[in-house]
Parts: sequence; C-alpha cells; structure tokens
Amino acid sequence: MIQYLDNISHKDSKNFFLIAGPCIIEGEDMALRIAEKVISITDKYNIPYIFKGSFKKANRSRVDSFTTIGEEKSLEILKKVGETFNIPTTTDIHENEHAALAAQYVDVLQIPAFLVRQTDLLVAAAKTGKCVTLKKGQFLSPEAMKFAVQKITDSNNEKVAIIERGNSFGYTDLIVDYRGIPTMREYAPVILDVTHSLQQPNQSSGVTGGRPDLIETVAKAGIAVGADGIFIETHPTPETALSDGANMLRLDLLEDLLQKLTRIRESIL
Repeated sequence: MIQYLDNISHKDSKNFFLIAGPCIIEGEDMALRIAEKVISITDKYNIPYIFKGSFKKANRSRVDSFTTIGEEKSLEILKKVGETFNIPTTTDIHENEHAALAAQYVDVLQIPAFLVRQTDLLVAAAKTGKCVTLKKGQFLSPEAMKFAVQKITDSNNEKVAIIERGNSFGYTDLIVDYRGIPTMREYAPVILDVTHSLQQPNQSSGVTGGRPDLIETVAKAGIAVGADGIFIETHPTPETALSDGANMLRLDLLEDLLQKLTRIRESIL
C-alpha cells in the first residue's frame, strides 16, 4: 500500500511501516507534538510512517463517551499535521458521506472493524481514489477478508490493505490468531493493530479495558510472522486520554519498542 503514497519516507527501506498516533484528535498542539516525536524515531530506524487520528468516534459503549472536538476542526488538524511534516495521514470513517469528506484532508481512509461488511461504505471509500485500510471484524475469519478486499478492487481501486485487530474471545477479551496474517497477505498487505488487539471490550462499567503490558509481546510476534505494518495508538499520558487510554502505548516507550521490532524485521529478511 505504501508504494501509492508519494509523501512517505523510507519507502525502500524494506522495514515494516508504522501507523501511529492518538486514538482521537484531542487538539492541534498535541497532534503536532505526537507526530514530531514519532517522526524523530521513525527517521532514526528508517520506518515508513503514517500519522493516525480519529476525527470522530462513532463506536462507543456509552452515549456519554467522548466522540469529537468537532469534525471539521479535527480534519483540519489532520491536514495540518500532514502538511507540516510532509507525511501521510489516516482517519477512520463511519458513514458513506464521510468518505468524500475525509478524503479532502487525509491520504488513507480506514474502515472500522464493525463496519467492514458494509458494502456501500467500502465502495464509497474506494471511489475516492485514496488508499483504504480494512480492519478485520472481530467476528470474521481471515479468509472472509478476501471478499472485503474484492469490494475495493472491484471498485477500481487497488490501493488496499488489511488490518488485523484480533477476534472475540468470550465476552470480554480478544485474541490474535497469527495464522491469519500469512493467509490475509495473499489478498493484500497486512497491518497488525497491536493496541486494539489488546482491548478488553464489554466491561460492566461501559468503558473498554486493555492490556498495554502485552504490547511488546504481540508486536514482536506480528513482525516475526511477516506483518507488513504495525498499528499502534500512542499518547504522552494514556491515563488522561479522551478515548481508549486503557490500551494505548505511552509515547516515551515507543522508541524502545520500534528498535526491537526493527531488529526482528532485519533477522527475518
């Protein structure tokens, strides 16, 4: 997928690529600070980098959960991050009309896991001509993602990748079946969403839990089995984050992790 992005660095490094940023755009200053820090690390280790931030969260357990600082405001911030650092940006979309809207501001459109079977949404994203990433539903087999990919390619868009984010395991946990990564790579490049794979959804409080202590373990395994990219939500202080703080990686821990993952990548090439 990254071959279609003109504004991405280290494209020929043979390293994995990284999608990283806060769960949701909380403000311009924070977005710029996170992007600047991640760029300093990815440049050091020759990692192609795409900045991620949700402009709106539609899939929340409770009606009083935080959703956005403002749709247009968030999209403008994403655009500024991209222009300031000359890097590609991505955000998730939830409604058909979001596709054309977000495509004016970002380089990659992400389809959320719960919506990956929504044909009209996938077609709308594909028709923008932007790169499209498809999160595998927690309820889907790896083989089922072949048909989601086909919805993009049948819409005359070859710029597609799959994001693995675990499968439902009981009522309140997720588990990654690493056998699915080589299977899905037959259909499109595969990105392992490390932090969302460690969510613990459906908690009695209505707030999703997580296991950030296992981020390194899950990420190492993903690179070892051949994931093309890694997706990590990161924040300077996850405990104060407005969304998904329970499973995000603290920003000051990112460099050590990426250094280790780069070494694993080098060992398997």
